[in-house]
Amino acid sequence: MARILFATWPFPGHILPHLAIAQALRERGNDCAFYTGPRAFKTLDQAGFPYFPFHGVDEERLFHMLFVERQGYLDWTSAVMLPGIMREWLLSTLHPQVRDLLAVIEQWKPDAIATDPTMWGPILVLYEKYDIPVAVAAYFCCMVPGPDVPVFGLGFPPPRTALSRFTNRLLSRAVHWATSGFRRHANSIRSHYGLPPLGVSVTEFAGTMPLYLVPSSPEFDYERRVLPRSVRYVGPCVVHQQNTESSTWLQQLRRDRPWVHATEGTIHVAEPLVLGATARGLANLPMEVILTTGGNREPQEVNLGPLAPNIHLVKWISHSELFRLTDVVITTGGAGSVLASLGAGVPLVVIPTEWDKPEVAQRVVAAGAGLKISPRKCTPERIRMAVEQVLADPSFRRNAQRLADAFGRCGGPKRAAELLEELARTNGKRTQNT
Repeated sequence: MARILFATWPFPGHILPHLAIAQALRERGNDCAFYTGPRAFKTLDQAGFPYFPFHGVDEERLFHMLFVERQGYLDWTSAVMLPGIMREWLLSTLHPQVRDLLAVIEQWKPDAIATDPTMWGPILVLYEKYDIPVAVAAYFCCMVPGPDVPVFGLGFPPPRTALSRFTNRLLSRAVHWATSGFRRHANSIRSHYGLPPLGVSVTEFAGTMPLYLVPSSPEFDYERRVLPRSVRYVGPCVVHQQNTESSTWLQQLRRDRPWVHATEGTIHVAEPLVLGATARGLANLPMEVILTTGGNREPQEVNLGPLAPNIHLVKWISHSELFRLTDVVITTGGAGSVLASLGAGVPLVVIPTEWDKPEVAQRVVAAGAGLKISPRKCTPERIRMAVEQVLADPSFRRNAQRLADAFGRCGGPKRAAELLEELARTNGKRTQNT
């Protein structure tokens, strides 16, 4: 039996994949606990997992900084475009993370830590300083840079021609130079703990951890060839939650025409750009359109105006129940929604609004499993044209099903649990070689 501590930010897209792995570990007879913030406590209570709270990390400040104050449609470009936010989030929280986690380690004595790739305390300090096996548990792709993938964050396609490879090398060098101050800050923190400086970015250094779990498949991650030996694709790690809406409601919808589902994810505080464009663009068309407002908003709080008879607005519906009946999913590109959709073989229309969502959207496009619309061009007309194109072209459905098959072969949370058990059993010494 192993004891695995999950260190993760408390936001749904971060904690839910880890929760799925923890559930698989528990089913195999292991003990799991979480180090996270209060926003995740209700979810963990319902799942029956113990947790250790943040003490030095101001979760509410981070939430407002990441999701309320920083609005707009900037691409996720790490410290290049958002230096102040990224430093406060990723680096200013490092000392509190380490202090908190050392107390947890002393009290709970885990055999290994599975860390959020953006929670850097375990990666930058604990792994070397305190000889603790650390696994990176990513969200949808391997973020470690390489010559056969674009610079992460810009949503660029993979370099496949001589010109694009040359451009990618230049851009990689430019980013390395532009983020030198960020690395100096990280190295000053490492120096505080008596650790040597890094010559590479933290995301590249994360690839040196003994295990790097990716909850998708190579087919969704540009078929990368150059990867750290620690990387393991395990397929989507999805928590199957119970439906809060009556399943009889879905059964009343017509099945003689396509179903389209639109969601803006579980954290959305801006105007309902995608829901509004979808409601107007697909009104009175021969399809059933199910809009969900997510966990933060009630349907009556979302002002979409009068809805056509084929438009249905609810708070939330279980993906496991809805996606098996759905023909197209429209989303802002949250990794959870996209992976769940593709895992069910459903093609997508993605409007990537912020953070890493352009990267998710580009992988959907590269795999031929959907279309991408710029948020600045998200009009009712473009939504309608994209949905009609996906419905009319069977290749989108075939490619989504191809990804679903690939995901299934990777093993899912059970495979992730097996790898974490091995990490704990061997103290991280052999995981990279299996």
